[in-house]
Amino acid sequence: MGPDYKQIYTDIVEEKFPDKADDLKIIRKLENINSVMDIITLNKLIFGEAGLLIQSESQKLRSYDRKSIFSILEYQKKNRLNNTETANHFRMSRNTISKWKRIFKV
Repeated sequence: MGPDYKQIYTDIVEEKFPDKADDLKIIRKLENINSVMDIITLNKLIFGEAGLLIQSESQKLRSYDRKSIFSILEYQKKNRLNNTETANHFRMSRNTISKWKRIFKV
């Protein structure tokens, strides 16, 4: 059994960002966490955009489930982006995008 992200983020909002406890977007996301993409979105809503140095460090430890990978690859196909553009949008390595395309034959 994995971590209870709903409880983790609820505690963060209550303790560190009580002013955001009434934000409807955050409340809806907290109620409906289904994938890694939901967690990333919720993280951006609560903490805002992180600085480049902090972001590059935290990016190294990220993992994605199949649903999120297919969502990212579908976004790339739908918007006709190359690997570099997709990687910049999602702030990840273009080599990761390339590897996923090879593995999943997309």
